[in-house]
Amino acid sequence: MHGGDLAAARWMFPGAIEPFIDLSTGINPRPYPLPSLSEDLFKRLPDRAAGERLATVAADAYGAPGAECIVPAPGTQILLPIVNALVPPRHAAVLGPTYAEHKRAAEVAGHRVVEATQLNQLNGADLAIVVNPNNPDGRIVSRNDLLALADDLRSRSSILVIDEAFSDVAPDVSLARDVTRGNIVVLRSFGKFFGLAGLRLGFAIAAPEIAARIDAALGPWAVSGPALHIGTAALSDKAWIEATRASLAETARQLDATLKKSGLEIVGGTTLYRLVRTPHADALFQHLGRAGILVRRFTDQPQWLRFGLPANDDEMTRLAAALVAAH
Repeated sequence: MHGGDLAAARWMFPGAIEPFIDLSTGINPRPYPLPSLSEDLFKRLPDRAAGERLATVAADAYGAPGAECIVPAPGTQILLPIVNALVPPRHAAVLGPTYAEHKRAAEVAGHRVVEATQLNQLNGADLAIVVNPNNPDGRIVSRNDLLALADDLRSRSSILVIDEAFSDVAPDVSLARDVTRGNIVVLRSFGKFFGLAGLRLGFAIAAPEIAARIDAALGPWAVSGPALHIGTAALSDKAWIEATRASLAETARQLDATLKKSGLEIVGGTTLYRLVRTPHADALFQHLGRAGILVRRFTDQPQWLRFGLPANDDEMTRLAAALVAAH
């Protein structure tokens, strides 16, 4: 079961306490307040000028060299096969363990894919993929190390893809400013930090010639009018962005205290989620599910559970009580 699937959770835990608290994703539980939307946004095809405005705002928000480096898309998931096709199907390497969809998408594109455990194992790849900060453990690879890898890959006309889905809470790690080096593609997710995953909005950031190839592959009207409007408003709202970074960090500290009080070992995460390790992970997953609290488990790492942030004090209190009752 993927994170956020409450229908599957209710099937798995019939009779669970309602309402369910969904802690199974890394999505901000306090979303950006939606601006008022004109009816025309739903009645007309997306306006090209609106897309250009969003690209300009996104370049400023993400620190990219300019709007010509920004490709808005209906979610980063849509971008994966396009980016994977930037090089002929050969050898791809993914720094893991990480989000499994990168390996699957590269295989669908025809690449032979290996999951590396060390950054230097990506050096010989035609397509190298790093999630930074990583999901689910929050591992951060330094900018200097990534740039050194990009330099090595460039000598063989290879591409480095950096998935920065969670870097809104760690902006200093971003390589968005470095994409004009020519072989770096940065993927940014809008929905996680802004708490609007259902909007389906994401970005590829790349050198202009690569950005143009990605944009051509997406085709016209890729992003809806409402998404263009909301994305522009949110990415322009610097006061909300800074306040949200601070509030997420504070909520993460509160979550840390709650988890540690229950004896859980925190082994990683970002300020949008925490990863814990426990030999009783499956039993705890089941217990929390019956209590109407959904967390993320991992079939390939059976001692891990990932906890997203509770939306408010009531949810934090309910989580704390459920953890106490698990003992």
